[in-house]
Amino acid sequence: MTKYIFAVMLAMLSITATQAQRLMPKQKGLEINAGMLGKEISDNYYLNLTLTVNGQHGGYWIWGAEYTHQLTDYRAVQIPLEDYTGEVGYSLQLLGDARKTVTLNAGLTAVAGYESINRGKTVLYDGSKILDGNNFVYGAAGRLSFETYLSDRFVLLLQGRTKVLWGTDLKQFRPSAGVGLRFNF
Repeated sequence: MTKYIFAVMLAMLSITATQAQRLMPKQKGLEINAGMLGKEISDNYYLNLTLTVNGQHGGYWIWGAEYTHQLTDYRAVQIPLEDYTGEVGYSLQLLGDARKTVTLNAGLTAVAGYESINRGKTVLYDGSKILDGNNFVYGAAGRLSFETYLSDRFVLLLQGRTKVLWGTDLKQFRPSAGVGLRFNF
């Protein structure tokens, strides 16, 4: 009988201990995200690698690096448009249940990086010249993320994001949607 009582007590302690691991201040996480930039061409995507550090009340700091790849049509070819950016910001918990299994967060970040048009080649196959050039870009980004814990260490993210960039020759307003996975250390 004592074995069963001990097993039940151990199970209860493990459940409460694992719940205590969620969104602890100063806990770090590594997040990878991928998503679509638009509906025009299926090859428009982004990849993002982010380090998160939990703050108070379910919010967290964001340090990320991102690669975006877009294609634009020109006659018979597609011209690649690529961005390499870094971002720093904070995400605030808007809604969440008591066990912190499901949360809705909104984040705001500062963005800076480099934009490459046709990998720096200004002359196309038919002799046309691209007037837009490679630039350093800067701006702000916002994101709304729905996060759910798959386990105490793994978090599934569904995100809607937008960037507003200055210094660009391309679109200044860039919305995107994606999915991600975070591992909490």
